[in-house]
This record gives sequence, C-alpha cells and structure tokens, in this order.
Amino acid sequence: MRVASISIERRAHVIVLGNEKGGSGKSTAAMHVIVGLLREGYRVGALDLDARQATLSGYLQARADFADRRKIALPMPRFAAVVRSDADSRATAESDEEARFTAALNDVGHEADIVVIDCPGADTFLSRLGHAHADTLITPINDSFVDFAMLAKVDPEQHEVVHPSIYSEMVWEARKRRMARDRGRIDWLVMRNRLGATEARNKRDVGATLEALAKRIGFRTVKGFGERVIFRELYLQGLTLMDVREAGLGISFGMSHVTARAEVRNLIGAIRKPPPALTLVPPAA
Repeated sequence: MRVASISIERRAHVIVLGNEKGGSGKSTAAMHVIVGLLREGYRVGALDLDARQATLSGYLQARADFADRRKIALPMPRFAAVVRSDADSRATAESDEEARFTAALNDVGHEADIVVIDCPGADTFLSRLGHAHADTLITPINDSFVDFAMLAKVDPEQHEVVHPSIYSEMVWEARKRRMARDRGRIDWLVMRNRLGATEARNKRDVGATLEALAKRIGFRTVKGFGERVIFRELYLQGLTLMDVREAGLGISFGMSHVTARAEVRNLIGAIRKPPPALTLVPPAA
C-alpha cells in the first residue's frame, strides 16, 4: 500500500546578508550558510542582488562547474540574480526593480524552506528591498573600529556610541516596512568576522562597544569566521568547508579546519529558523 506525500505549505524564511561596506566576507558567509542549510536537509533558494559584482553568482557557477568536472553531486540551491534597472527615471527604475525582485523571490522561494539573499555592499534600492523582506538579517563586520563606523559613530576617547550610523537607520526603516507589510519582525545578527587569535585591547574594546550598541538599537552579536586561507582557496572552486571530504581535494583536516567548521555551525545555529518542512515520502511499492 502506498501512502500519499504530505507536505505543509508555508512562506520561506528569508535570511539576508547585508551591510554597506565591501571586504567583510559577506558572500563567503552567505555561501556557507546556503550549503550548511542544504546539508541539514533544508530546501534553500538563493538571490544575488548584486548582479554587477556577481560574487555569489560566480561562487555558485564555480560550484556547478566543479561538480560537473568531477562528476559528483553537490547540494545546490535554486538560484536567481536580480539585475538593476537601466530606466532613466528613478520612479520607473524602482518600480522595475521591485517587480524583478518580487518575481525572483517568488521563483526561488516557491518550494523553499529558506531563501538566502546576498545584498550589494552599498545603499541601493534593491538592497533596501532585500532588507525589508528579511526574517533574519546578518551583518558581517571586520573586528575593528574601522568597520564599526558602519553601525555607529563612536567617541574616539571613551569608545562610547555617539549616534547610530546611516546603515543602522536604514535597518530601522526596513524593520518599519516589514512590520507594516505583514507584521513581521527582523532578527538582526551582527557577525564579528575575521577575528584575530590574540586577545588584543582593540578586540576587547570593539566587543564591549558592540554589546552596548546592541542593547541600544536591537541586534544580537555572533562570532563569525577567523581569517583563514582555506576560505579563499575554496572560493575559486565554489566549495565550502562542508564539501572538502566529498570533493576529494586531498586536504588534510587540521585543527584550524575543525575550528573553522565549528564557526560555520555556530553561525547557522544562531539563526532562529524553522525546522525543515515536514514531508512524508511514499515508501517503495
């Protein structure tokens, strides 16, 4: 006797990787979140809102090419890139981009549990659209006061927060738009990325100031990824730390790699996500 499939239809949980500064490891984090979720059994969609830079798009294409060359099956998300409008008027361009964004989100999220969106490292209309649709917003920053300026202005002597930054105000506006649209809330995670191994004074000061700002404007902090060569090596082949053994690269796993995998698991574990959709698969006849 065959049992019919039973599925529970629901809206995909949207995870947005966003900030307004390049070089913080945003696309690397996005790719590791995508693959980590796929390997946990989630159906994942992915959107690249920075089609001009195309970092996530290139990462996924390299992954597909690697799997094809090696004749192996690597988990892949359903993917789309959203291209900015070239319309002359701002109103027409924004209307065009919103239509493109909505169509792409519906496409990749139709049968997904989670959609991961990689935003441009700049303030664009598409970036603001992505932020306003987030259930979870992850903002990677390098662990220094140089990157901290993206979140807030800090007093140079006392390291106290003077006022939130333009980006923090943009997130506040995104939260208001999200609440007005569907009463949803954005869980904001600030990811301290590229952490140094030493317990330097600057590192402690950044951490203390970040915690003070977190209470003021409403985000959680999470430890990100250390500065490791393997992330750059794997990027060229479209791979993540979760693929190394399956890909047959012959890389010996040392303590640094074990620690790096733990960092990825820690980030994914910090995301308040739903469990994978319940699906009862029919047994064989």
